Amino acid sequence: MTEHEKSPIIITGLSGAGISSVLKAMEDFGFEVFDNFPLSFIPDLLVQEGGNKAANGIAIGLDTRTRGFSPDAVLDMVNRTGAKLVFMTCNHSVLQTRFSETRRRHPLAKNKSVSHGIEAERDLLRAMRDKADIVIDTSETSIHDLRHILEENFAPDPEENLTISLMSFGFKNGAPKSADMVMDVRFLKNPHWDKVLKPKTGLDAEVGAYIRGDGDFETFLTNFKALLKPLLPRYAEEGKSYLTIAIGCTGGRHRSVYMVETLSQWFEAEGINVFAEHRDLKK
Repeated sequence: MTEHEKSPIIITGLSGAGISSVLKAMEDFGFEVFDNFPLSFIPDLLVQEGGNKAANGIAIGLDTRTRGFSPDAVLDMVNRTGAKLVFMTCNHSVLQTRFSETRRRHPLAKNKSVSHGIEAERDLLRAMRDKADIVIDTSETSIHDLRHILEENFAPDPEENLTISLMSFGFKNGAPKSADMVMDVRFLKNPHWDKVLKPKTGLDAEVGAYIRGDGDFETFLTNFKALLKPLLPRYAEEGKSYLTIAIGCTGGRHRSVYMVETLSQWFEAEGINVFAEHRDLKK
């Protein structure tokens, strides 16, 4: 984690420059987010209960609409609390277009033009921009690019935010529509045809030993792990929080269940968040 991640974050800047988008991303990163919290309440908010140290994991959005807002007051509060200041900016023409497209009133325009409000706000906030820890210009920045900028500064390791949901199922009951990836393991030896194993499930050791005894099992498992391992960081980098991998066999009671349990143990050993579910064992 970077130094910025260890402190509360104040996000401010020009209206229309992306403060709300930043707050949504910070919430995804695990921060507790407050938008336009009254300025006088913020010092107490940033102090942990029963202590004097500024609380971690808090992101607060402030702009000229905030009750009690003034650049000097914000900078003084930042200095006193040790918060990090992120300033959002954008060029004049892009801001004017954004206000025109959304038909929002600029908070400082009052009875004047949007253009006048933009320039008045830029002048008002100049000192805050000059003293900000991070300045982000969204003039030519997409939402996707903005998220990557924020990830570099504030997000934990992306893979720490990715949770793998493993689901076993039976094709005879239909494949799960929520799956991001479906793997068919009906090629493996089927315990269903063994009278002793048929009433058991893939959670039973005898069934697992039978499936693992298939001559192609170990090769398949090795290759499947090799397929998954490089994909996970790429999914995480794209901002995906959950990845559902569905493993199917005919009835969803033997082969798919054992494969899910086997993969779950592997993910846990790799330090990856994982949740296992056996859909058709419930039927």
